[in-house]
Amino acid sequence: MKLKMTLMAAALLATASAWAETKDAEKWIGQEFQPSTLSKQQQLEEMKWFIDAAAKLKAKGIKEISVVSETIDTHVYESKVLAKAFEEITGIKVKHDIIQEGDVVEKLQTSMQSGKSIYDGWVSDSDLIGTHYRYGAIVPLSDYMAGEGKAFTNPGLDLKDFIGASFTTAPDGKLYQLPDQQFANLYWFRADWFARKDLKDKFKAKYGYELGVPQNWSAYEDIAEFFTNDVKNIDGKKVFGHMDYGKKDPSLGWRFTDAWLSMAGAADKGIPNGLPVDEWGIRVAADKCTPVGASVSRGGATNSPASVFALTKYVDWMKKYAPPQAGGMTFSESGPVPAQGEVAQQIFWYTAFTASMMKPGLPVVQADGKPKWRMAPSPHGPYWKEGMQNGYQDVGSWTFFKSTPPDRRAAAWLYAQFVTSKTVSLKKSITGLTFIRESDIKHDYFTKNADKYGGLIEFYRSPARVAWSPTGNNVADYPKMAQLWWKNVATAVSGEKTPQAAMDNLAEEMDSVMSRLQRAGMQNCAPKLNPKVDPATYLTDKAAPWKKLANEKPKGETIAYDVLLKAWKEGRAR
Repeated sequence: MKLKMTLMAAALLATASAWAETKDAEKWIGQEFQPSTLSKQQQLEEMKWFIDAAAKLKAKGIKEISVVSETIDTHVYESKVLAKAFEEITGIKVKHDIIQEGDVVEKLQTSMQSGKSIYDGWVSDSDLIGTHYRYGAIVPLSDYMAGEGKAFTNPGLDLKDFIGASFTTAPDGKLYQLPDQQFANLYWFRADWFARKDLKDKFKAKYGYELGVPQNWSAYEDIAEFFTNDVKNIDGKKVFGHMDYGKKDPSLGWRFTDAWLSMAGAADKGIPNGLPVDEWGIRVAADKCTPVGASVSRGGATNSPASVFALTKYVDWMKKYAPPQAGGMTFSESGPVPAQGEVAQQIFWYTAFTASMMKPGLPVVQADGKPKWRMAPSPHGPYWKEGMQNGYQDVGSWTFFKSTPPDRRAAAWLYAQFVTSKTVSLKKSITGLTFIRESDIKHDYFTKNADKYGGLIEFYRSPARVAWSPTGNNVADYPKMAQLWWKNVATAVSGEKTPQAAMDNLAEEMDSVMSRLQRAGMQNCAPKLNPKVDPATYLTDKAAPWKKLANEKPKGETIAYDVLLKAWKEGRAR
């Protein structure tokens, strides 16, 4: 009798708890999760699924989990708002840590080496997809959703709606990570200055073509020179034709691994990444999976003429055309500078800064709240050819270790699906402007408000976006290899080494790391280096590594922004 009463009490308590959680779901749907691509009834049904799934885990004693992500507005919103919503709706508390990107990679590497995950769930860049595939420490989500995690996989997840799923899919065709936020590096410019007749006339008189969105690096350089040394001052303020950052810091590496070499044209053709030579200059074998070298002497392109050209231009432009303090800045320190109103253009600008560039009262925002700036595809270097990757897109993605206890992993997987669910994703997109779902991008809200975002909506709705992609599968160990970049690039920035010497050393160090990985063995597609030969053996005008061009500065080409926008709206890349 006592047992029966105890069971009845437990059932009543569970019913009361479910009722309270449903009421909390209704509250959040009514107050915070609007607008949405779902109706309120559909949102409630989705939340009821989360309540029921969480109940199974709470019955096993799961009350709290911990997850981590890098410091950007989207993740701050998740940590401060969505984690609280998840707790109130499901009854599972989430400790969502926000730390610097470099720290995320370092902790993830420590977890891989120790065999024990520090967190139950991670938002780490899809740049690690090649690492995850080769080491076998990460749960392939395709397997998980069909097996162990099937009961905890949202039937409304709709993977086909995720625009970045191809970037988190390994050579075995399996999805390893779930995209949580995305942003691209694009070209940014002061549209109001570019539209001034006096400046347009002056530019055309000097260069012989129109002041507009640069299509190649030659035009970008001409515009940088023009604003820095011809215009010089606007509204009593010194102006600069370029902005960048150059401090010896891990973020300097991202500046280059985030597709700078491919923007110059150093890689092979291929979307999302060049094959067989990718944007890091790493060549893979005919199996499209086994890395065989980064240096030109092994068939790679890290120290090829195009790569050296890319580094040379980066150093020259920063010294000649950027504010003097740029060379001593990190990624995060340099981000807000264009909003201060003294920069005419920036070739390598992350759309993650969009929200911070729209704040009322900024020199780059009109009185009506609309931006004075616009964004467009970054121009490409002289080695670039149609069909190549044209820029980088960051895809922060949910990642889960095999070493995490199954019930804790299931709870973290629930939270990952919650913060990417259709119930909340549109509101999250409006807050952080880091789109992950096609349905959000196409929603009426962004159609009506597109003119507030300086071209971001048009870009993400255009076919051009497919040429902006993260680090691909060729990189066998992202944590070990990424740290080589900033240390070597810094020697060129400081003048300690020439760009050629810096890239030669980088290529040699990358080959050295891959050689160690080859000896250590990996679960899949371990590196197997080509023997060294005379670099001239590989240099050609047919494929990467590309031989040196006789003319690395062809005539500048620009396009009117309205023409570019029209092409996007008509479904053309340009």
